[in-house]
Amino acid sequence: MYDFANSGYTTVVITAVFGAYFVAVVAGAKPWATFAWTAALSVSYALILLTAPLIGAWADAHAAKKELLLFSTVGCVFFTALLALVSPGEIALALALIAASNYFFGTGENLIAAFLPELADSRAMGRVSGWGWAFGYLGGLAALGLCLFYLTSSGEEARRAVPVTMLITAGFFAVAATPTFLFLRERAQPQPSFEHPWVRVAQTLRDARKYSDLRRFLVCIVFYQAGITAVISLAAIYAEQVMKFTMQQTITLILVVNVTAAAGAFGFGYVQDAIGHVRALAITLAGWIVMVCVAGFSRDVISFWIAANLAGLCMGSSQAAGRAVVGYLAPPARLAEFFGLWGLAVKAASLFGPLTYGAVTWLFAGNHRLAIFATGLYFVIGLALLRGIDIERGRRHALA
Repeated sequence: MYDFANSGYTTVVITAVFGAYFVAVVAGAKPWATFAWTAALSVSYALILLTAPLIGAWADAHAAKKELLLFSTVGCVFFTALLALVSPGEIALALALIAASNYFFGTGENLIAAFLPELADSRAMGRVSGWGWAFGYLGGLAALGLCLFYLTSSGEEARRAVPVTMLITAGFFAVAATPTFLFLRERAQPQPSFEHPWVRVAQTLRDARKYSDLRRFLVCIVFYQAGITAVISLAAIYAEQVMKFTMQQTITLILVVNVTAAAGAFGFGYVQDAIGHVRALAITLAGWIVMVCVAGFSRDVISFWIAANLAGLCMGSSQAAGRAVVGYLAPPARLAEFFGLWGLAVKAASLFGPLTYGAVTWLFAGNHRLAIFATGLYFVIGLALLRGIDIERGRRHALA
């Protein structure tokens, strides 16, 4: 249910609606608008990067994942609702609110992921993670569908209608997340320790040799997730600026892609458990590379729709696979802390992935095709780094 709830934020605010609205309306389609958008996201990811291990270590020590998850949820809902106050020209306010809301979203994403190993054993992490991602995409589909219904039925122009969709998204997140806080149990037990959380995190980093496969996989995540975050953050901007889609066409595209992503996440979880984590992830990264080539060379609507749906399949499967691998390789007594490191890797990727795209469009006169090819290199590097990871050796080290 939490995956169902929080996906409305990424789908509506980050991917489909507010990013394109910021570039075209709030910033008036200035040459630096895309770069400003990616810079604000990068600031939020930098803050998550700095605080995620600290929050994870504190949550483990106090068995407080659920309490911190509630705090992060309230923060994301609050700042998302405030985005409704943004008017054309209010660039600083828009960037500040998007950075704040995205910070709380990312923090909650790390905390909910740390519950995974408490809910599934090692044989089922792939498919259970896949169920979560699949239901999450359905949540994004529901939230975006509500926004599309409002946009088409209200008859209002974008500058008046888009702010209301921020209130719809905030309300959807709050309501859909409620079952999590009513029914999810905190199974962890407090761990008596006088260590400061940063001391514990430092110890984890010093012990990294024991977890060489997990360490290599986290580096791999940094690269391939950089490409994924760029696609998620800039899909609507690319559709409108390059393919000349209207907002309604873009939202329709994202709606269909969410269905594809849900199918990919759900189905590929079973494939992952059957053929192995590393092999499954390698297939999805190869798919991402194909997607970048198709999108970059696309000149017509049909080929772009093919690229978008291929991205959906790869997005659902690769993100579910990555979360399951970390759960498989993390020491059972330090789950929140190691998922904090997972969050650190993801957010480190999110720092330079979208920023690379934004910088290329700024430096090369709005050349979005060149920008997507540049971010596609991250998938190639991630695929190369998968070589040499021994998943079972890493699991033995985690259990030891």
